[in-house]
Amino acid sequence: EFCMCVCVRIRACVCGSTCAFTEQILRSYGFRTGFYSSPHLVQVRERIRINGQPISKDLFSKYFWQVYGPLDETKGDQGGSMPAYFRFLTILAFHVFLQEKVDVALVEVGIGGAFDCTNVIRKPWVCGVSSLGIDHTQILGDTIEKIAWQKGGIFKLGVPAFTVRQPEDAMAVLRDRATEIGCPLWVCPELDTYQTDSGPLSLGLAGRHQRSNASLALQLSHTWLQKRCGTFTDPENRSRSQAPSFHLSPIMVKGLANTEWPGRTQTLKHGTVTYFLDGAHTMRSMQACVEWFRETAARHERSGSGPAARVLLFNATGERDSAAMLKLLQPCQFDFAVFCPNITEAIASCNADQQNFNVSVENMLTRCLDNERSWHLHNNRGEDNATSLFIGDRLSLVPEKMADTLVFPCILSALQWVTQGRDPVLTGPQNTVLPVKPSITAKAAPLCEAAEIHVLVTGSLHLVGGVLKHLDLESAK
Repeated sequence: EFCMCVCVRIRACVCGSTCAFTEQILRSYGFRTGFYSSPHLVQVRERIRINGQPISKDLFSKYFWQVYGPLDETKGDQGGSMPAYFRFLTILAFHVFLQEKVDVALVEVGIGGAFDCTNVIRKPWVCGVSSLGIDHTQILGDTIEKIAWQKGGIFKLGVPAFTVRQPEDAMAVLRDRATEIGCPLWVCPELDTYQTDSGPLSLGLAGRHQRSNASLALQLSHTWLQKRCGTFTDPENRSRSQAPSFHLSPIMVKGLANTEWPGRTQTLKHGTVTYFLDGAHTMRSMQACVEWFRETAARHERSGSGPAARVLLFNATGERDSAAMLKLLQPCQFDFAVFCPNITEAIASCNADQQNFNVSVENMLTRCLDNERSWHLHNNRGEDNATSLFIGDRLSLVPEKMADTLVFPCILSALQWVTQGRDPVLTGPQNTVLPVKPSITAKAAPLCEAAEIHVLVTGSLHLVGGVLKHLDLESAK
């Protein structure tokens, strides 16, 4: 039984952030931590972490077969079948945490909560719900109230739960769910109400939206530590639903400052090219991304060596409203907008960890073309005036009829065109330099003339993962 768990259900683009803050705090206290999250960016092993690090290939292989073998042997006993991908990984993660004897396991729920397979944990020590957004509507419902009902499904009888400030309708549903289940629910205070001995708090994750995630993480870790030490005060004895702030220990302050979570408000500088990576893929998370990028890019430009060209690299998947997200990105004043599918390379050796076998290449490219069309409509430009950015004849993924589009067939080709040879990582021996049509080379003049190039990669965590696969060679090993 996983009574050690901190169970967290929060919006997909930042839920890992709250878990990451909490894990870093508890690990800083010296506890051995397990952390299960999704999706992965580069390697599937990232989903299962021990003491903050993805489990090794050897451990993953060892525990994989320990779980797969018995399941496969017994799958027909009751007319059943092997668990699906996410369910199998969830079982594997629980097995790893037990075998590795972690002190605390932080479990990020996959989609929803009430019917998510991670919700088999009967009595976690504490639960958390972060800022709710509209996402996965085909599964969770198309209103914030329906989504809040699903998210509140992780509440458990007598188990303290915390949330952040929510829209009024969503908060009402969460409170009703908590009352129905018998779960004490508390709203986290603002981050600046916590007391410290070292002045204002510094967060390892950028963006103002991370402040509510950090406050939630403080309440989760504080509650777990109190329960661990036997000093926890039953929240049911408190007279109000506002969780109190408290004095932060130096370890908590250090934990917040040292937190890292790749692909979420992450900045990578490779010479004169700076990449701003954020896997935002909902309206609320994209608003936060835009605010972070405008502030951070402006700061880089003020201290830069000269004028910077701004480039958007975008893709979105599933039923998400990419046109609405692209509209939010308009104020960023990009010089170029580039679209590509979540295909790392247009070659057969593409990493299987980053392939989507449920969607055809044709469908992915069609979605990219739709995104390109939406961008031009937002910019009051007709399709006939579209700027052609297209890879040359050696790549056959894009049909000839798509030649006049702002779409690249893979992430590598898009990155190589955007950076124009300025990032040696992309032109190294491990990568084939992909040719472009001569007419397209001329289109890149603003990129060549700019002192620096700033690239915002957003719209999909899978896109961000594909970019990191090329930019951070260690993560791909």
